[in-house]
Amino acid sequence: MSETWQGIFAALVSPMTDGEELDERRLAEMVEFLVGDAGIHGVIPLGSTGEYYALSAEERERVVRITLEVAAGRVPVVVGTNAGSTRDAIGFSRQAEQMGADGVMLAAPYYSLPTDDELFEHFRMIAESIGLPIMLYNYPGRTGVDMRPELIERLAQLDRIRYVKESSGEVNRMSEIIRRCGEQITVFCGCDTGALEAFVLGVTGWVGGVVNCLAREHVELYELAVVQGDFPAARRLYYRMLPVLTLMEQSGKYTQFVKAACALAGQPVGPPRRPLLSPNDAEMNTLRDVFSPTS
Repeated sequence: MSETWQGIFAALVSPMTDGEELDERRLAEMVEFLVGDAGIHGVIPLGSTGEYYALSAEERERVVRITLEVAAGRVPVVVGTNAGSTRDAIGFSRQAEQMGADGVMLAAPYYSLPTDDELFEHFRMIAESIGLPIMLYNYPGRTGVDMRPELIERLAQLDRIRYVKESSGEVNRMSEIIRRCGEQITVFCGCDTGALEAFVLGVTGWVGGVVNCLAREHVELYELAVVQGDFPAARRLYYRMLPVLTLMEQSGKYTQFVKAACALAGQPVGPPRRPLLSPNDAEMNTLRDVFSPTS
């Protein structure tokens, strides 16, 4: 797919059995629901919501293979290929390309806390190793490293880097990247509680984990705000969604609540893999109080 990506991209969950084994059947069903029924515009397996860090290399390959088979070219599949080393990130990225992915998503390597110069070299080596577009993923809350707009501007000079998922939570970051990079970078909102503000700023994409359990609402918001420019209607919908988006973003239990909400929405995907635990009874009551899918 050569067109510019835009719209609602699901940061796909990795369904698990009660014994915390990868549930391949539910994964396939989930991809078909999101793509075939809910009408999302892209799928990103093996992001943070997909618990890539808790999966073996073999499991990661199976997730990618199933996602690609079920998506069947209907929407872009952008594979999270993060790893703690440049060598492993290159390996996962090459594997994704060989399997037929449309692109890869890459955050800063976690724990090692690389400098800007080290990050530039990391991404340069990956970009020169594959022929796919790259979506950068700035999420300092998870990686411990903040890729600020000036670094994004520098990275945008690399041929393969064409997208960024901005998840710092600072809405002005997105407008600053657009100002600095222009058409060299397409910005996706990565902070659920800033999505409508991002659309107002000219952002045309949203990567979210809550898409798994509120897919139709996400697509409707995109249609209202970006396609139709009907911001009064978009605001009404956004304010209905905001309590659950806020709970998940601010609880410190994003993946746990997303998976629990999938079950409430009639799309059970099992528990997270330890060390994460499913929400307790009190937390589930809080989730039920704010979660109300339209269908």
